[in-house]
Amino acid sequence: MKTTAFVLLMLAAPAAFAAHALSLGQPPKYPPHFKAFDYANPNAPKGGTFTLPVQGGFDTLNPFTLKGDHEAGVAALTLDTLMEKSLDEPFAVYGLLAQDVSLASDGLSVTFRLNPKARFHNGDPVLAKDVAASFNTLTQDKAAAPMYKFYWSDVAKVETPEARTVVFRFKKKNAELHMILGELPVFSHKSYPQGLAAAANKPPVGSGPYRFAKADGGRLSEYRRDKNYWAQDLPVRKGRYNFDTVRFRYFKDDSVRIEGIKGGRYDFVQENIARNWARAYPDDMLKKRGLSKHEWTQGSTAGMQGFVMNLRRKPFDNILVRQAMVESFDFENANAKLFYGAYRRSNSFFTNSTMAATGKPSGAELALLNTVKAQLPAAVFTQNVPQPPTANLQTGVRPNLLKARALLLQAGYRYQNGKLADKQGRPLMFEFLSPSKTYERVNAKWQRDLAKIGVGMTIRIADPAVFQKRMNAFDYDMTIVVYANSESPGNEQFNYFGCEAAKTEGSRNWAGVCHPAVETLLKRFEHFNNREELTVSARALDRVLRHQYIIVPNWFSDRYRVVYRDNLGIPPVLPKYYSPTDWALSSAWTER
Repeated sequence: MKTTAFVLLMLAAPAAFAAHALSLGQPPKYPPHFKAFDYANPNAPKGGTFTLPVQGGFDTLNPFTLKGDHEAGVAALTLDTLMEKSLDEPFAVYGLLAQDVSLASDGLSVTFRLNPKARFHNGDPVLAKDVAASFNTLTQDKAAAPMYKFYWSDVAKVETPEARTVVFRFKKKNAELHMILGELPVFSHKSYPQGLAAAANKPPVGSGPYRFAKADGGRLSEYRRDKNYWAQDLPVRKGRYNFDTVRFRYFKDDSVRIEGIKGGRYDFVQENIARNWARAYPDDMLKKRGLSKHEWTQGSTAGMQGFVMNLRRKPFDNILVRQAMVESFDFENANAKLFYGAYRRSNSFFTNSTMAATGKPSGAELALLNTVKAQLPAAVFTQNVPQPPTANLQTGVRPNLLKARALLLQAGYRYQNGKLADKQGRPLMFEFLSPSKTYERVNAKWQRDLAKIGVGMTIRIADPAVFQKRMNAFDYDMTIVVYANSESPGNEQFNYFGCEAAKTEGSRNWAGVCHPAVETLLKRFEHFNNREELTVSARALDRVLRHQYIIVPNWFSDRYRVVYRDNLGIPPVLPKYYSPTDWALSSAWTER
């Protein structure tokens, strides 16, 4: 969320004017009629096949429903959005389906004018009624995933005054709403005439660069490039989506993925496990398969990966228990012995960013926090923002375990036969829900450490379908999540930390946060005048959340580790803010 000089001009104007782009915090980098994004090769050849591994499986081709295991490519490859997000600006969007966009001078509506060349795969033109149907389906259909409703909750209504003109009217001013509406995936109004639930396994009719080709029993899905793609010569698409065929191969166990790499079944793999990177890919094997390892730098906000605790349940409704869990985790040992020293500790919900809170609050952040001071513990103001504990590799985690034990005794637990129990004699135990064996060795060591202070942790590894079902229903004590924050945090924060999301199944408020001070701070992400105000709001929210100890912070890396074929063409300029797999899929090509 940033307020751009560009947007400020629009707000100051007596009437709205149409623009090729929108940006928050600074003018758009790319002028009207630019040739292509810097991180794309406009002369990239078309052709070839691109195969990617995907963990899990799928039982539905409808990407919008809450229920079901969703296929990986339908939304990304077969649908276009109103605007295309730039990957080398904090937050800027450029016309795709919309050839221009205008924000009303009062900031209470935005108008998109559609490109007359836009066509769905069935040959129909993309019209305003399709945009309206897409929005209404995603935000009003009871079968839809709730994130859409939260994301665009400040839209009062959508209007279609002309065949190719769509207007979104707002309930109130919202600093980023006109831009995040540009992210709306648009599908034909003919896609779901009876609603999403009646077409649980039906892909939408889209207008994107690829057409769905086939699926095989939840194990494989395939797409073919639309050689008559209506937008292929637009600046936002020039040099992109170059492969004739894109294929996703699904796997259940990570060992299958690794063997697939060794067997040459994949063209590109992002490796997130440090041990695999160090040991699983010998150079002679890669050379034999025409593969090589690469490390790509990245400067994105790392967000927060960690073991989230469900505040809806005992024992994690007690902040002292949560704090004890944070104290007990031995990151230094895991990093040295399991991760080959490859990681740094996550310390913030905006890790690796200027939006992370530091020290004690001061200046504008302190002034903002003072508005909710009565709802916050004094520690927010008198103590440095909590940092994850460190353990000395020589002395081990024992000092931290003693701190954790003291916190649990303070919470009212007492020892009975070597186990901690509450006043009713119930042992202090919880289940860790995991989607794979990836964290098995990390958690096994933590499990042993917790047992030393009388805490029982069981580890449940669920298959992806069961895992997602339990996540949607908040049916867990503790699990692994990623708060994937961007350079422009905005409406998604309500989905992460808002009270309404806390009680809505399928939301991303995994911890169950519902705090009056947080509710007030979240509103600041809707209204700000410049980048500095946004940063202050993010730091204040980060500080309050970290004082709540809702998560055991994990780790992050400042580089991406990737393996890909030697004949894969990669643009010479990396984006600033990107996912390596998504970028390779959209911008790489097969060398001839």
